[in-house]
Amino acid sequence: MPKKEKGRSHSTRPVSRRPPSWCKYQPEEVEAFIIKLAKEGHSLSKIGTILRDQYAIPLVKPITGKSISDILDAAGMAPSMPEDLANLVKKAQGLAVHMDKNKKDLHNKRSMQVIEARIHKLSRYYKRTGVLPTKWKYKAKVASIT
Repeated sequence: MPKKEKGRSHSTRPVSRRPPSWCKYQPEEVEAFIIKLAKEGHSLSKIGTILRDQYAIPLVKPITGKSISDILDAAGMAPSMPEDLANLVKKAQGLAVHMDKNKKDLHNKRSMQVIEARIHKLSRYYKRTGVLPTKWKYKAKVASIT
């Protein structure tokens, strides 16, 4: 019996930059789907998953020429904070609530330090690339724009 591989599932994205021949949606229809799903309150990754599973649209960029975030940005519906940073901040806030109740939980204290380090690293990147304002600062337990 072969040894189980660790890591990613070994699936690769298609090499072709053209939309697949079996996907019959026009770019305008795909953009309308994206805007409709964003109005329903779905995140960017959730929109991509719904398009893949319910509408059989494997990737948005080959069909429309733009990414989901670019389409929402053009429609004025882009999130104020990138999704990966927002997820880390949400996780840190939940862990801060836990830490308030359990002061001696040293394992999760270390987890909190690791999460906050990742938040600071990502925020430096997003400030440098202009996605976040340069005045944005993460404060422990409360994330705010100052």
